[in-house]
Amino acid sequence: MALNNPSWGEERIANELLLKLGIRVSPRTVRKYLPKSTPGKPRNDQHWSAFVRNHAAAILSCDFCVVVTATFRLLYVFVVIEHQTRRIVHCNVTAHPTAAWTLQQLREAIPSDHGYRFLIHDRDGIFSPQLDQSITHMGLRVLRTPYRSPTANSHCERVIGTLRRECLDFLIPLTEGHLRSIATNWVAHYNKGRPHSSIGPGIPEPPSDLPVMPQRHRHHIPSHLKVVGLPVLGGLHHDYRLVAKAA
Repeated sequence: MALNNPSWGEERIANELLLKLGIRVSPRTVRKYLPKSTPGKPRNDQHWSAFVRNHAAAILSCDFCVVVTATFRLLYVFVVIEHQTRRIVHCNVTAHPTAAWTLQQLREAIPSDHGYRFLIHDRDGIFSPQLDQSITHMGLRVLRTPYRSPTANSHCERVIGTLRRECLDFLIPLTEGHLRSIATNWVAHYNKGRPHSSIGPGIPEPPSDLPVMPQRHRHHIPSHLKVVGLPVLGGLHHDYRLVAKAA
């Protein structure tokens, strides 16, 4: 796994083994067997405020990031994330971000029968007073982060950082459509295949066929199963699963 996924650290590999393959080993054990050429990078976890912890189930946050194409064209990726589950509820790409376009994305991301109460965003000019007023009419209270305080929207900032480190730092989009395809595939992996340490570890939208291994066999895979690695984004990452062996 370390050789196939150079950006993965010992905690990510341990979570992949636990959640996908039912093998429980500690990150320290994984670190012992990591190739010396790919040391794990230390994490700089941020401290969450009491408000975010207490209201995580009712909070959405959103933000933009800038991507440069192979022809040096600037594109913008818009991401909306659910705090409690870390699930990316919406992601889209545009070359011309406007308040009207952003409002349409939020309308597509937030269902009419939602149970959210707050939406966090920064003070970018795209988030105009008219946009905030429209968000209020959707039943959400807008929380604008203080100036020069990215940690106030740390969940979304972390997701965008992960998008860069695990995807955009390795792939150069050619066109707006190409970037949208890359982002869509990565979001699907992020929501349904990538282990997240901050929620357990867990997966925002876990598949129904995750194994439940008894403790006495925690280091062993049943003889009728085998491990397969499904490539994600052309092999940039892999999604490991247990499947039945052919008869």
